[in-house]
Amino acid sequence: MSTTVSATTGSPAGQRPAGERPHARKVALRDRLGRWDVKYSPYLYVAPFFVIFGVVGLFPLLYTAYVSLFDWELIDDSPSFIGFGNYVLLMSDPQFWKVLTNTFSIFLLSAIPQVIMAVLLAALLNTRLRFPTGWRIGILMPYVASLVALGIIFANLFGPNFGLVNGIFELLGLDRVDWQANRFASHVAIAIMVNWRWTGYNALIVLAAMQAIPRELHEAAVVDGAGPVRRFFSVTLPLLRPTLIFVIVTATIGGLQIFTEPKLFDAMPGSNNGGSTNQFQTVTLFMYQSAFEREDLGYASAIAWVLFVIIILVALINFLLTRRIASAGEGRR
Repeated sequence: MSTTVSATTGSPAGQRPAGERPHARKVALRDRLGRWDVKYSPYLYVAPFFVIFGVVGLFPLLYTAYVSLFDWELIDDSPSFIGFGNYVLLMSDPQFWKVLTNTFSIFLLSAIPQVIMAVLLAALLNTRLRFPTGWRIGILMPYVASLVALGIIFANLFGPNFGLVNGIFELLGLDRVDWQANRFASHVAIAIMVNWRWTGYNALIVLAAMQAIPRELHEAAVVDGAGPVRRFFSVTLPLLRPTLIFVIVTATIGGLQIFTEPKLFDAMPGSNNGGSTNQFQTVTLFMYQSAFEREDLGYASAIAWVLFVIIILVALINFLLTRRIASAGEGRR
């Protein structure tokens, strides 16, 4: 039996020389590392977000659920386990249902006009205006202004005795409105404060989505004889569906978690009651009052989790309704 010898290396054919084995191992290791890099490096890049979210977001959420199962005072070394007792007590608490009604009232009075005005403002800014950057900065100014300063200004604007709004009402021959004592009037005033702050911010988000719409679609609609109004409802609005869903969901989350505006609107400094009869107290104000005035952390944690579930459900309903309305509009076209 003969053995063929390689002419270049002098080793038998079909056998790798001993000196090449470390190099082959290095190549194999490099290939393996390359495959691992392609497979696992994306997860390492996004890992910092999830680590931070787990520490400052997920852990407090789960710990709040744990605390809600105890009769836990603010300074208490030995809380007692009561299961779902806090939730049962909360569902039978008339004040909770009152503040929940207040929250939804302020949310609806602010979120619906806010989204409509944001879309209209974005459409106006999308036209050929002089100094467009100045206009965009102008509508964003209420968002970057100090919220405490805005609260003081609006509390004076809607003052019952010397407020500017009541002064205008008197000039028009209308009766004065006690904006803080009247339940519905206080909701309107707080909603105006919220809209003043957030409408411009949402308008810029919608404007960015409008400017991303291909110009060819509008040109094709013009060729088909569509006017500006028809192009807005038939071309622009349907293509804004993802952005509108985002704006509506974020407005829902912010509206149901509203805290600062009603707290600053209260005439009594340091009060978390939302008025003398809780006429504009929201769920978050009620939760804060339960935790730090009544010092009942278990009950406040139960309020937080019920609010969390409500926000998830309302945001999901908004998402489904918005998508269905947009799909129906596309079907009619």
